Amino acid sequence: MSKVLSISILGTGRALPDHVLTNADLENRLDTNDEWIRTRTGIQERRIVAAHESTLTLATDAAKDALDDAGLSASDLDLIICATISSEYPFPATACLVQEALGVTEIPAFDLSAACSGFVYGVIQAAHFVHHGTYRHVLVIGAEAMSRFTDYEDRGTCILFGDGAGAAIIGPAQRDGQGIHHTIMGADGSGARMIICPGGGAKEPASRRTVDERMHFLKMRGREVYRFAVTRMQQVIRDAMAAQGLGPEDVAMIVPHQSNLRIIESATEKLGLPPEKVWVNIDRFGNMSGASIPVALDEVMETGRIKPGDWILLAGFGAGLTWASALIRM
Repeated sequence: MSKVLSISILGTGRALPDHVLTNADLENRLDTNDEWIRTRTGIQERRIVAAHESTLTLATDAAKDALDDAGLSASDLDLIICATISSEYPFPATACLVQEALGVTEIPAFDLSAACSGFVYGVIQAAHFVHHGTYRHVLVIGAEAMSRFTDYEDRGTCILFGDGAGAAIIGPAQRDGQGIHHTIMGADGSGARMIICPGGGAKEPASRRTVDERMHFLKMRGREVYRFAVTRMQQVIRDAMAAQGLGPEDVAMIVPHQSNLRIIESATEKLGLPPEKVWVNIDRFGNMSGASIPVALDEVMETGRIKPGDWILLAGFGAGLTWASALIRM
């Protein structure tokens, strides 16, 4: 989609648990080591929720941080979208619980399940609502407590995931040309079972068997997912830049989903993007699924490196299989 959606990112925020799970910690419980993990993933540590924390607490704290950054109060919001695959409960929507926690009532709130692409899906939806005047201020959150669904007996997956939340306030454009200039959203359901939590849904409701077979934990076919991610990441970045006639020199920052450092480096090197224009925090936080991009975006904005008129590109891909990108003029 190449029609300009006239919006601005009014504020961003993030929330991360205090507890750090290092590769050394994993060495003590698994047949693995720090070098093996870093070489294959680029991850050195990740954040893990404590007993009193959850997807809701992280989402709420990130939302408050974004509101403060935007200079707005919760009463200014018109809509809440929460992108998550680790929702507080199977239902109701975590977004409705965030609404309660923020002390606002009656405004619409819903969850969006597109895994690692979820935040970008949410930003695109929010942009349409704001551009067409349906709502003025939309809160988009990406929040995950992935550790609650991670099997710490499976060394192939438990080394990857961490917990966190990020948020952004989407509002009307404040300058000419500001907005989302190109978007991509896609999915390939034939690969849906490559990353899946098979237990606890309508097909496999909770039972002694689903618990015994550890079906309530995330399962992933790593090699197939890796091939998909490398290919799709290159495609969404290349297509978005080509749609606006941009080259690597024109883009101020790429904010990719933090899935695996080798995936990020492989894709961006082939596209000729210098490392300093690709934000990476997977070494510190691991893969936070739907929270990865908004946490990275908040870090980027906090640096002060992004100026009015700069181009930034959000690019996500993940379970579903889903992918999305948004090319934004700041």
